[in-house]
Amino acid sequence: MADNLKPVALLLLLLNFCMYTIIAIIGGWAVNYAIDQGFIIGPGLRLPAHFHPIFFPIGNFATGFFVVFALLAGVVGAASCIVGFTHIRSWSYHSQQSAASLGLVAWALTVLAMGLACQEISFDRRNAKLGTMEAFTIALSVTQLLYVLSIKAGGHGPVPVERHNALGR
Repeated sequence: MADNLKPVALLLLLLNFCMYTIIAIIGGWAVNYAIDQGFIIGPGLRLPAHFHPIFFPIGNFATGFFVVFALLAGVVGAASCIVGFTHIRSWSYHSQQSAASLGLVAWALTVLAMGLACQEISFDRRNAKLGTMEAFTIALSVTQLLYVLSIKAGGHGPVPVERHNALGR
């Protein structure tokens, strides 16, 4: 049973890596755009009345938080995919633990970004690139969970224990 889930985990891993990379690229673009087009406050000037600490000139009031958490989820998710590729290659108990734990952290960040994406969708007025990022975040919240469940279901039985005698042999 464990070896039957290896191709499923690999397919989900490749899909997740592509989507996390796209999220990180679009999130990086949005942060760069916000830095270039943001408020420029000089000496003697006052902040606008509705200044938001994470201001994005595109989207709505939820955009800033969504972009920041989606960018974090994209970077951590891509890192979890790299660790997942190592696990798929060795498919051992010890690599499974690191791949599952980092995959679970990436999933948690993705679910947080998905909640902010749903909030942003409910406000309307957003950019097409942000719509793509929202769709990928919502899809990743499902596929990342399926990936973590597939590598945990492909378990390798009890923990291997190495026994040594008093002489260390």
